[in-house]
Amino acid sequence: MNDRYVLICILVSAAATLFMRALPFTILGKRKQIPEKIRYLGRILPAAIMAVLIVYCLKEVPTEFLSGGYKKLIAAAVCVALHVWKKNTFVSIIGSTIVYMLL
Repeated sequence: MNDRYVLICILVSAAATLFMRALPFTILGKRKQIPEKIRYLGRILPAAIMAVLIVYCLKEVPTEFLSGGYKKLIAAAVCVALHVWKKNTFVSIIGSTIVYMLL
């Protein structure tokens, strides 16, 4: 790839990111009240995204269990245990990542 192509890709990505970040403000305008549909999505999407990420991370565990799948299951269990115990997302992510790297 040449430098011009890379620069164009970076500029297009930056413009798309800026557009997506500014879009909610332009749609909602100066409204004081957030619409109910947006509030519903704000409540439900974080859990849905986490569920999709968990399924994605653990999708190959049955086929590779002996070669390292058990490490993923142990790290996931540590993540759940830390989150239930401390109720802190940062601690559960860092703790389970450390356990997975040590295994």
